[in-house]
Amino acid sequence: MVELLESLVSEGKIRYYGWSTDSVEGARLFAQGKHCVAIQHDLNVILDAPEILKLCEELNLASVNRSPLARGALSGKYAKGTAFPQNDVRNDEWSRDHFFAPTLDRLDAIREILTSDGRTLVQGALAWIWGRSEKTIPIPGFKTIAQVEENAKAMELGPLTSEQMQEIDALLER
Repeated sequence: MVELLESLVSEGKIRYYGWSTDSVEGARLFAQGKHCVAIQHDLNVILDAPEILKLCEELNLASVNRSPLARGALSGKYAKGTAFPQNDVRNDEWSRDHFFAPTLDRLDAIREILTSDGRTLVQGALAWIWGRSEKTIPIPGFKTIAQVEENAKAMELGPLTSEQMQEIDALLER
């Protein structure tokens, strides 16, 4: 695959490429391509990815972050028993077990830190990602203009401080 992508670069059809994976070993192999610039992976305040982030730092790759809001669980709008429409990706067992249950179980412990300095939970979750590494680029979902504005406002408020980051790690016991 890397050879094919490098040939597309040589032909002028693409300039750079990245890969979406949560496998550190796979990402390391893929990043051997001269024009690999990014790894997309799951990352949020509950579901940290220290090994992938370390790899991105080491190889100077962008860390493009899927599910920075844990599929909405970090918005504070949902409870464990929330029913989603049949065609909603959050309606499957994996999403409930991987994102919703762990997030909702631990959110109250860090809510005060995430909402410090006038932030909403969403803004705090994005601020945590920016505080985690300068390589991170969260890609939060949105359905309304108000959600876009809330996400954009997070940039004005900036990352959490290193002290806040350490406090979250202590509260989440990692």
